[in-house]
Order: sequence, then structure tokens, then C-alpha cells
Amino acid sequence: MSDNPVFDRIRQEVESNDVVLFMKGTPVFPQCGFSNAVVQVLTYLNVPFKGVNVLEDADIRQGIKDFSDWPTIPQLYVKGEFVGGCDIVREMFEQGELREFLAQKGIETEAA
Repeated sequence: MSDNPVFDRIRQEVESNDVVLFMKGTPVFPQCGFSNAVVQVLTYLNVPFKGVNVLEDADIRQGIKDFSDWPTIPQLYVKGEFVGGCDIVREMFEQGELREFLAQKGIETEAA
């Protein structure tokens, strides 16, 4: 256990869900274009994921940036590993690398 309860909560989300997206808004109602873009990619690939709305919790909103040492939201985690934000996810998707990465992690994808 660390002495940072916010990191503990983030770690719990990352470790207990195969695919987690820390985002602004929810998967059904994204509240920023970047979060929406990642939701669209995951939805297109038919990947089940958990959305964590950082707008509901200022501690998580700042904590996730410190946790990953990444300055922006959204942030995608797969099997506990930080993948990246919107630009990285979109680029990996466009180059076919995201599907490959997910497959290596044991996450099945299927174009919707």
C-alpha cells in the first residue's frame, strides 16, 4: 500500500479492469472531443472497457496525470499498462497497431 490514496484508487481501477479509459465524461456521453475519439475507436473495435469520469473527482483528475506522468486526458490502460492518450491511440488504430497490441494482451477485437 502506498501513502497516496488517490494512486491506490487509480491502481485498483487499472488492475481490476482489462481495459480502462480515464476520460472526461462517460462512454455514453463523452464531454470532450479527445475522450470521444478514443471511445469511438474502442467501440469500433468492439472492445469492452470501463470509463472513469475524471470530471466527477478532482483528485482523480489530477492524480491520473501524476500516476502516469502524462499531462493530458483521456488515458487508456490495457491490462495494467498505460497505452497513451488520444493521439497515440488514434495513430495506433490507424496503423493497425492497436488491434495487434490488444491481441497480444489477450483482448479480442472485432470491427463493429
